[in-house]
Amino acid sequence: MLETYGEQVEDLENEVVGRPEVSQIGRIHDLKRNLLTARRAVWPQREMLNALVRDETPFFGARTQIYLRDCYDHTIQLIDMVETYREIASGLIDIHLSSVSNRMNEVMKVLTIISTIFIPLTFIVGVYGMNFDPATSPWNMPELKWRYGYPAVLLVMAAIAAGLTWVFWRRGWIGQQGRQ
Repeated sequence: MLETYGEQVEDLENEVVGRPEVSQIGRIHDLKRNLLTARRAVWPQREMLNALVRDETPFFGARTQIYLRDCYDHTIQLIDMVETYREIASGLIDIHLSSVSNRMNEVMKVLTIISTIFIPLTFIVGVYGMNFDPATSPWNMPELKWRYGYPAVLLVMAAIAAGLTWVFWRRGWIGQQGRQ
């Protein structure tokens, strides 16, 4: 039974490290619950065998005492295995949550970069979309009457987007894994 639990722990560990998914949390909790049940089943046996080994009784001879000590040792090993598997399962939950959090942080970083690039572009488009009339005042965007005004604004917007992309690339936020 414990070998099966050990294999389940190893399989879950490989899955969680490789590609964490929501369904794994439930499987980890089920495994921890099964291990707790196994611990509850073995713990009283440990206490009983310890009492039989510790207290001398006329019902058991010296040869039987050796057997009881051996059974007690095996029970201790079983409890240690169960506890080890439970600790690994608890660690798997931490690894899973950390992996999911890291993946979400990467998504948020990409969304933030995209937003940061488009915010100044949206501002420029918003200002030029206010329909200024250069005939009313020279301060009302005289470049609206300029023949190359529209391509110039598009060029400025492309330069801003390229400049921000370059700054993010230089800081390691784009295209370079693991560098902050």
